[in-house]
Amino acid sequence: MELKKHQDQRLPERKGQKRKLEGEIEEEQREISAVEEAAAAPYGEARKVILNEVYAQVNILNSTFSWDEAHRATAKRATHVLAELAKNEEVVNLIVEGGAVPALVKHLQVPPSSEIDHDNSKPFEHEVEKGSAFALGLLAVKPEHQQLIVDAGALSHLVSLLKRQRDVDKDGSDSRAVNSVIRRAADAITNLAHENSSIKTRVRMEGGIPPLVELLEFTDTKVQRAAAGALRTLAFKNDENKNQIVECNALPALILMLRSDAAAIHYEAVGVIGNLVHSSPSIKREVLAAGALQPVIGLLSSCCSESQREAALLLGQFAATDSDCKVHIVQRGAVQPLIEMLQSPDVQLKEMSAFALGRLAQVKKITQFQDTHNQAGIAHNGGLVPLLKLLDSRNGSLQHNAAFSLYGLADNEDNVSDFISVGGVQKLQDGEFTVQATKDCVAKTLKRLEEKIHGRVLNHLLYLMRVAEKAVQRRVALALAHLCSPDDQRAIFINNCGLDLLLGLLGSSSPKQQLDGAIALYRLANKATTLSPVDAAPPSPTPQVYLGEQYVNNATLSDVTFLVEGRRFYAHRICLLASSDAFRAMFDGGYREKDARDIEIPNIRWEVFELMMRFIYTGAVDVTLGIAQDLLRAADQYLLEGLKRLCEYTIAQDITLENISSMYELSEAFHAISLRHRCILFILEQFDKLSDKPRHSQLIHRIIPEIRDYFDKALTKPNQHNSRL
Repeated sequence: MELKKHQDQRLPERKGQKRKLEGEIEEEQREISAVEEAAAAPYGEARKVILNEVYAQVNILNSTFSWDEAHRATAKRATHVLAELAKNEEVVNLIVEGGAVPALVKHLQVPPSSEIDHDNSKPFEHEVEKGSAFALGLLAVKPEHQQLIVDAGALSHLVSLLKRQRDVDKDGSDSRAVNSVIRRAADAITNLAHENSSIKTRVRMEGGIPPLVELLEFTDTKVQRAAAGALRTLAFKNDENKNQIVECNALPALILMLRSDAAAIHYEAVGVIGNLVHSSPSIKREVLAAGALQPVIGLLSSCCSESQREAALLLGQFAATDSDCKVHIVQRGAVQPLIEMLQSPDVQLKEMSAFALGRLAQVKKITQFQDTHNQAGIAHNGGLVPLLKLLDSRNGSLQHNAAFSLYGLADNEDNVSDFISVGGVQKLQDGEFTVQATKDCVAKTLKRLEEKIHGRVLNHLLYLMRVAEKAVQRRVALALAHLCSPDDQRAIFINNCGLDLLLGLLGSSSPKQQLDGAIALYRLANKATTLSPVDAAPPSPTPQVYLGEQYVNNATLSDVTFLVEGRRFYAHRICLLASSDAFRAMFDGGYREKDARDIEIPNIRWEVFELMMRFIYTGAVDVTLGIAQDLLRAADQYLLEGLKRLCEYTIAQDITLENISSMYELSEAFHAISLRHRCILFILEQFDKLSDKPRHSQLIHRIIPEIRDYFDKALTKPNQHNSRL
């Protein structure tokens, strides 16, 4: 289905996340050096100062790789200085240029054991490695440095640091120090692999996934969070990594983390699961089987908007994979919090909740019965109005997800009356949509609603149009003017007073209501087959025999002569008698022209009279715009209805915004019904452009009775199709 294709193109995407790597409070007091102050503006002399400082720290690292306590203290400080500098991204390139990467990678390892003092002391154990991992993680924030760090051999050492958790119980190491180095290593892996598919694969090949999965069950929550962040990045768009994470039995730990009271924990956990299930139906099934559904639904009510957003996105993905899961999601209480999220000030939160609701409302033939209950439930719980409000968003993705949800809800005929009564049709029609796919979705929604306006749905709408409050009555009338079948127009707009409601809008003091009424009336006219714009009419309303072209102004057998502008025009009484009641009265009545041989025509120009007579003799004539109005006056005077209609047709082609008032007055002056109807249609069609013209309001109020008469006659014509009600 084309709509689904568009929606899939706008499927919200999770990504692996960079770690911010915020510094923790260090045990020792650090001095704010002149170098650190210069880092705020790395230009000119400051650049030299920074680069010299980097060289100095790199030299220290290269010369202090031993267990000597002084060396360890100096190396620790050097890693901290480089990390402090690296917090300013503008300085990162200078640090790399100064050769810091190989030196830092070297200190991810412990010095050779042969250098340990006789008392087996290991000064600053884990501290130097932690500082190196921290600094490298900051350097890896810039994508151009990721591969350089990996090529220097950092990954294998970082993976080894992840395994230091096993040393805690073995040798009684300081658990706090171990936790810190593990966390820094996991964060560094996250930044190295961020949006870098080859490094993600390298992490797996270096054996980094199993220890990260183990760390999900670590007692230190900061370590849990860091491990989950790394797995989240590694799982993004990498199927082999996804599979290994699941094979390492990460799901039970991740699902437990979803239930954590700590927002930082459940946010990372739901992010990992989201990346695992993305484009992987088999893993989605495993995640659901492992019991993720209820805790994910629980996150919809989290105080952490990021977790709410991720949970909504994940539920949308669940709903797209398994139709039975849609029902479970609804039954387990997801709908109400999702609807509440639609009203959040957070744009992304609104977008994800609209996405999830759209997936829940999407119908599949094999589960149509269940899906329609979901649609009704979303609408019944108040989802329609906030979704309609989102159509006003300037955010194209948010707008599209809202439109897609509404498309699903419109499929259920139980929702149609609510959709219309809250003004949904007007929202769809008036919306300014930035993406073509959204425009297509809105058009299909309106079409879907139109297909349901019959039977009990139409009866309910007619009931609302009679008994609901005035605003609802007007919304229903407006929507039906656009959506109803021509077969039902008489029942809706004549029998149930829908026309009165539309005319009431047209006569309103509100410009917006006037415009809505005009657009609806014009749409109503165009939908009815009997209300097409003025067409070239048959030359005469009654059949008659014409003498032919050769007798026009021909003295042969002529028995009456007209004097026009001093010139003689030869005519034949029998032809004139057959043409109109005016000539019959002239020759058969008590007028002086009855027996006159020559009849003077004082008020018609020769060209006009000649065309009029040519029509009488032939039943056809070419009416040009230059002569049409004079010819209309003559045709009206001599009651030549066929000629009048030809003139009206020609005049109607010249209606403009500037002359519409005079054209309408012309139609009234000569009782030109077809021209008047064309003026009415033009006014309705161009209503918004006419609104700023002088005397616009007077013209509108003047034509309202004529509009009523127009529709009254048109919708009750005998050839109108019988109503289906």
